[in-house]
Amino acid sequence: QVQLVESGGGLVQTGGSLTLSCVASGTIFSRLTMAWYRQAPGNQRELVAHITSRGATNYRDSVKGRFTISRDNVKKAVYLQMNSLKPEDTADYYCNTWPSNRAYWGQGTQVTVSS
Repeated sequence: QVQLVESGGGLVQTGGSLTLSCVASGTIFSRLTMAWYRQAPGNQRELVAHITSRGATNYRDSVKGRFTISRDNVKKAVYLQMNSLKPEDTADYYCNTWPSNRAYWGQGTQVTVSS
């Protein structure tokens, strides 16, 4: 049974920064490609970034240069450093594997960027 617990969201002004964390349990975390997703109100969930077991990363165009995904295989954690935040980054953020596994969705963490 895999459990993923996200944290670190909050309310921030435009241009501000936040770091999201996701801690996994019950899995061989180091072998997994992990990802951050987000879902804004009224929108479908979308992939934000993913990181392979070896640390290769990929980002959606709208966050390139602003967000950084990283991982710590010892702590079984994946992080999302978000800088220069914009109101359009407002969403619930989730971590999961990539491709995502329906059974792994957690509660997410809410990010609100005020203009």
